[in-house]
Amino acid sequence: MSTPSKRTQWREDLQHLRKEHGFSKKVLLNCCLVRRIITWASPNPKDSVEDELELSAVRHRPEGLEQLEAQTRFSRKELQILYRGFKNECPSGVVNEDTFKDIYAQFFPQGDASTYAHFLFNAFDTDHNGSVSFEDFVMGLSILLRGTVQEKLNWAFNLYDINKDGYITKEEMLDIMKAIYDMMGKCTYPVLKEETPRQHVEIFFQKMDKNKDGVVTIDEFIDCCQNDENIMRSMHLFENVI
Repeated sequence: MSTPSKRTQWREDLQHLRKEHGFSKKVLLNCCLVRRIITWASPNPKDSVEDELELSAVRHRPEGLEQLEAQTRFSRKELQILYRGFKNECPSGVVNEDTFKDIYAQFFPQGDASTYAHFLFNAFDTDHNGSVSFEDFVMGLSILLRGTVQEKLNWAFNLYDINKDGYITKEEMLDIMKAIYDMMGKCTYPVLKEETPRQHVEIFFQKMDKNKDGVVTIDEFIDCCQNDENIMRSMHLFENVI
């Protein structure tokens, strides 16, 4: 098969994913990471047939994709598109924190996204080695885009548990909230006051910390989110800035 026809096939696959495979307009608009990975996956005129078939790379052989297909809610075709974009931008097979910061700086130029990108990177970096592999990346995206409520709340707890000790403190929750507000900048309406994040955290924490021991466990977090409509609605905020 010639290279041009292979590039044409990739364009068709990308269009198909946007329309039919759940990478809907809403998802693309809300998910910065998916928008960037789809851009990375766009065919490059210099690509060779061998590059197009890079799925046989050492770290991510086809059988690896089959395993990911079983472990995630992505189809094989979607994983191929995601892998192509990931490989194009990160030939080493891993994404570093600076890449996350670059993505969010471009999508949220009106604010300072660096702190939120740092926290988000740490949530994706499940083995805490300072880099995010393709497996880490798609496992996280699968939960955020297509996971159950329970899975998303577990992921959210991990995001808020900054030091990964199994508890959320009021300071940790405030750090995440402030990072989100800093990233959104001055473009929210109505314009948020400087004390707004702390006020929200005080309300949330009072409801979540049921035994008043100064920390929120995962059981307290999930139970409170599932049984409080206002908190559940507010928790959806993080889904819109992934």
